[in-house]
Amino acid sequence: MNVQIVDEVLDCEGVINEMPLSERLRGQKAASDKAVSDVITGESGKFLVIIGPCSAHNEEAVIDYACRMSKLQKLYADKLVVAVRVYTNKPRTTGSGYKGLVHQPDPEKKPNLKEGILAIRRIHLHVLEQAGLPTADEMLYPENYMYLADLLSYVAVGARSSENQQHRLVASGIDTPVGIKNPTSGDINVMMNSIQAAQSGHEFIYRNQVIRSFGNPLAHAILRGAVNKHGESIPNYHYEDLKAAAVLYRSRNLQNPAIIVDANHDNSSKQYLEQPRIVKNVLVNRQWDETLHTMIKGLMIESFIEEGRQDIETSNVYGKSITDPCLGWSQTEELIGNIAESV
Repeated sequence: MNVQIVDEVLDCEGVINEMPLSERLRGQKAASDKAVSDVITGESGKFLVIIGPCSAHNEEAVIDYACRMSKLQKLYADKLVVAVRVYTNKPRTTGSGYKGLVHQPDPEKKPNLKEGILAIRRIHLHVLEQAGLPTADEMLYPENYMYLADLLSYVAVGARSSENQQHRLVASGIDTPVGIKNPTSGDINVMMNSIQAAQSGHEFIYRNQVIRSFGNPLAHAILRGAVNKHGESIPNYHYEDLKAAAVLYRSRNLQNPAIIVDANHDNSSKQYLEQPRIVKNVLVNRQWDETLHTMIKGLMIESFIEEGRQDIETSNVYGKSITDPCLGWSQTEELIGNIAESV
């Protein structure tokens, strides 16, 4: 093989023991898990908002953002459950660019995966500790999930991973909600196949052990838009798209049918300022149709402290995305209020 061993993998148990959850935080995490899970199952009538920066590249800014969001959660606690996007690893279409905190704990320095593993656990732990909110991350690398398993209340499987067998199998053994995105092709059947696989039990090899999973009944759909053969974005948040997804979902007899709508990515053609309009459209359709009201459980939104994005090589603005552009805080605050009023 044309490879070189650079370093040894950090022992998962050792990393967790180095940064353990306190008794208080374990109780808090259990409460967060229940709050998020109850939305997916319908046990709670609240609405889930998974919101935060495209990528968590700066711990101080992410914690600042999460603490601000915590105040909004308290303000709208009767209507909303807010989970903070703390996305620590990023898929790159061409393989180049910033791959997330797990690769580069300091975006201005060279990759250091050993330090990156410590950094991703630290940031999730500190958000939970200081903001008291559930955290969400994308399971880009299934083998890294165990470093965060006791911290995450929501896991996302991305569009490029939803057809991957290992992602489906690992998702089947997770006991918190796992949102599976439609693939970039937009094929909803593929997403439904992934959900069905994740809700079923399996035996498979994971981290050098043979594992038996029992299925995750909280696996569900995330609609994020698609890309056609010409590279053009095709949204799937409109009424007809939502109805079609809901009908197909029900025909599969899957457990806890739930749809989260991603307001950015190909639903917005990566035009981040379109997110409030898309959110409003989804909520109007949810109110209009009883099936959609029952099945649409939440939204996924990209926002940070400062609006837009920056290139880390040329600027270093506090609280501004270095990957996809995000809504700023004032826009976010207004949007959360509007969501709470509409649900």
